[in-house]
Amino acid sequence: AEAAAEQLRLYRRDPDGWRGCRSTGEVAVSWRPSAEFAGNLYKGEGILPASPQNVWECIKPVAGGLRTKWDQNVKDFEVIEAVSDTVSICRTTTPSACMRIISPREFVDVVVMKQYEDGTMLSAATNVEHPLCPPQPNFVRGFNYPCGCFCIPVPG
Repeated sequence: AEAAAEQLRLYRRDPDGWRGCRSTGEVAVSWRPSAEFAGNLYKGEGILPASPQNVWECIKPVAGGLRTKWDQNVKDFEVIEAVSDTVSICRTTTPSACMRIISPREFVDVVVMKQYEDGTMLSAATNVEHPLCPPQPNFVRGFNYPCGCFCIPVPG
């Protein structure tokens, strides 16, 4: 979990190579080739007219959280094991897509939540196997490289 958090911090601090691919008035999405796997990294950025704490309540990875209510790509989120107050093993499921051509997925990750001195909040995760969460029937087991969300306060 700590390695995933550090990798996300490195992505955030390295502006090189990001190329814009989509943009609306609210969100800008960029990509760049990954140095870890044969594919691309993606990041979405936007400024929301809300306090960092209210935004964090919507995105933080906790059981019973708000993410399953607003994010159509997250069907369920459960904590398999709480390792500490800030680290947990979690299972996230996604619904089928494209008229059920794409099967539902499940992801088992170690997740860490951090808050930095400047008020920035981070959730970082990466794939892990856990004996209490073997692959489930009717789901394709997905694999996450280091991924997560930053909630960064901005003036005003």
